[in-house]
Amino acid sequence: AVLVESLLVFAVVLSVHAAVWDRFSWCALALAVQAFYVQFKWDRLLQLGGAVFQFRGAANSGLLPASMVIPLLGVVMKERCRAAGIVYFERLGVVVASTGMLLALFLSVLAVGITKPVPTNTCVLTGIAGSVIIYTMKHSLTVSEVIEVLEVLLIFVYLSMILLYLLPRCFTPGEALLVLGGVSFVLNQLIKRSLNVIEGRGDPIDFFLLVAVVGVVLLGLFFTVLFIFMDSGTWISSMFFHMMTAVLGLGVIMPWLYRLIQRNPLFWLLQFLFQTQTRLYLLVYWTFLAALACGVVFYQNAKRSSESKKHQASTITRKYFHFIVVATYVPGLIYDRQLLYVAAVLCLAVFIFLEYIRYFRIKPFGQTLRHLLSLFLDERDSGPLILTHIYLLLGMSLPVWLFPRSCAPKGTLPGAGALVPYSGVLAVGVGDTIASVFGSTMGEIKWPGTKKTFEGTMTAIFAQIIAVALILIFDSSVNLNSSYAWILASVSLVSLLEAYTTQIDNLLLPLYLQIMLMA
Repeated sequence: AVLVESLLVFAVVLSVHAAVWDRFSWCALALAVQAFYVQFKWDRLLQLGGAVFQFRGAANSGLLPASMVIPLLGVVMKERCRAAGIVYFERLGVVVASTGMLLALFLSVLAVGITKPVPTNTCVLTGIAGSVIIYTMKHSLTVSEVIEVLEVLLIFVYLSMILLYLLPRCFTPGEALLVLGGVSFVLNQLIKRSLNVIEGRGDPIDFFLLVAVVGVVLLGLFFTVLFIFMDSGTWISSMFFHMMTAVLGLGVIMPWLYRLIQRNPLFWLLQFLFQTQTRLYLLVYWTFLAALACGVVFYQNAKRSSESKKHQASTITRKYFHFIVVATYVPGLIYDRQLLYVAAVLCLAVFIFLEYIRYFRIKPFGQTLRHLLSLFLDERDSGPLILTHIYLLLGMSLPVWLFPRSCAPKGTLPGAGALVPYSGVLAVGVGDTIASVFGSTMGEIKWPGTKKTFEGTMTAIFAQIIAVALILIFDSSVNLNSSYAWILASVSLVSLLEAYTTQIDNLLLPLYLQIMLMA
């Protein structure tokens, strides 16, 4: 299974390399080769319990698929923005690609360093790949860009040491690289933009995303340290939690956002949300869907209490939420992508805040949330945090957030790139959902080395093709320019990756589909 997963990742890397064909795509190829070898060292460390931190069990290290996401995103973003003539975002793509490669190399060197006896061949391969990448960075990056890459690496090291110690068994090494690498880059971007504020430069919704992500992470770190010294389950601690959340929100996060967008954040948000009648209709519709999702949670819990033998929700029951999320995102993508962007940021902040309340057992809702959400746990929620619903939201939202709007002059990219914002809907909302439902109910022929079925994968590919046809009918901004073969290949590769990966597919699949469509 690991070999097939690696083969599929190599297919994606080679596809991007063939489409881009520059020094950075060569570096990505070298990185993929060394990550393939180092991945087996990480797997061995996890099996023998020799890793520095406690990682999520029942999964391989996932180093190769995770190592390639950020570099490939940077490479395809650089190429798209170069074609559009947007120099600022072309350079940002170079920085993203370089940062992703350096973070992956750091994890590789770490694995090689703690493996005993020292694997000579893997060391040599890692050294060669690292030399190629650093030589390319030396001749491609300015001094300020090199400093920026090193800043992200430094933030990543400190965040990894803190969060992996505080949150054992929540991530595999690959998932940690992806999640903490992304947070480190966002934090560095926010610091950089805060120190170089020029009035009117930048879109307020981009600043809103940066401040929201950094704000909730810092909030979590603050309360984690605080509750080491006091019991979080008492009423006094709970009142202190709510009070400090208000103080940090109104006293730190709001002024920070005000400095960046040069206007009152609350007034700007209210004006933005209710700017047009279409937005009002979408907000009412989304409120109804949120109430429906809550209804499903309460109904399934009531059903559990009446059926004492049933302790966990079935796969099909969990996929109800995928259908609800698809129904949420598709109208937003068609009618108002900026509103969807902001609404997804708000929803992410709410989800993480509610997880803090559940994790710290904050009264009056902490224990209730623990009871309600325990029904929907699966084998991937083996740590103290429940992250699957947050990963689902991220998987649907990241293609919308990472879409290079400035490099799309008419609001959409040409060819297959027009489907980039729909990557989450196609890969997770349609593909993963249909594969699980049909695979678990009608699947008989299993892929070698996995529990996934051939029928589920084929049905997922077919369903995504139908979804693309429906998008063409209902979204007039999408024009594929006869790039159907590339779309079919992209969808097929990502669907096969879903069958073989043991990583969090809600997070990984949309990013790989986005990379393929942007390439």
